[in-house]
Amino acid sequence: MTYNSWNNIYDTFDPIAFHIISMPVHWYGIMYVLALVSALYIGKYFIKRDNLDFENSQLDMYFIYVEVGVILGARLGYILFYDTQTMYYLTNPWQIFNPFANGEFVGIRGMSYHGAVIGWFIGSYLYSIKHKVEFGKIMDLVAVSVPLAFVFGRIGNFLNQELIGRETDVPWGILVDGVLRHPSQLYEALLEGVGVFLVVIFYRKYKSFSGELILVYGMSYGVFRFLAEIYRAPDVQIGYICCDFITLGQVLSLGMSGIGVVLWIYFYIKTKKIQ
Repeated sequence: MTYNSWNNIYDTFDPIAFHIISMPVHWYGIMYVLALVSALYIGKYFIKRDNLDFENSQLDMYFIYVEVGVILGARLGYILFYDTQTMYYLTNPWQIFNPFANGEFVGIRGMSYHGAVIGWFIGSYLYSIKHKVEFGKIMDLVAVSVPLAFVFGRIGNFLNQELIGRETDVPWGILVDGVLRHPSQLYEALLEGVGVFLVVIFYRKYKSFSGELILVYGMSYGVFRFLAEIYRAPDVQIGYICCDFITLGQVLSLGMSGIGVVLWIYFYIKTKKIQ
């Protein structure tokens, strides 16, 4: 098989965008920042477009809560769910956000989406209590703001040459250490980002209770993530956890969808009783 420049992109692409003095700035970090900032401005767009009862100043403050929650949750989630040195980090917590290894700056590596969700939820709840903003209203805004921003995160994974796909023979595969693999990060960008956004936007006109859109987001994300991970290789340190096919990410995603379904049924019935 003859490979083209796309198949060999990892041999020519530098994951480091530039250096600040001697400190490397990776494309992954840039994409992570773009994801956070774009979510903020997408939220502001929908506030203005739909004339929502939500001040921009409130959103700016909420963004701070969420940013802290997402970063802490993503890192801690990775350590608890995926890292093989969990006990080391729990007994040496100052190492969790240490960007140096053997005196060399390597950045903070290892982030978990599901951990980020937990951190985001806690941050959102604390903000809701502190600033007396209806929790469901925040959740509905997040549901339409996050999906497209999430695309940047998955592109960052692709550019950082991580979360690689399973072996394949499709012509658009990417060579990783001489093995052709699915560009699963880009599949995830389309399914978990664009796909979830379209589902949430379509469902908006059927919303029957405050906070319903975030449950729709959770259910659809879980399903799309499960499908995308069919083409994603399992984490090396964990492997497949069932049937030589199912990954931990798929299990967590189905669990996320299941929780969404249960909560949706509960609040839907509760709303109907009140009506």
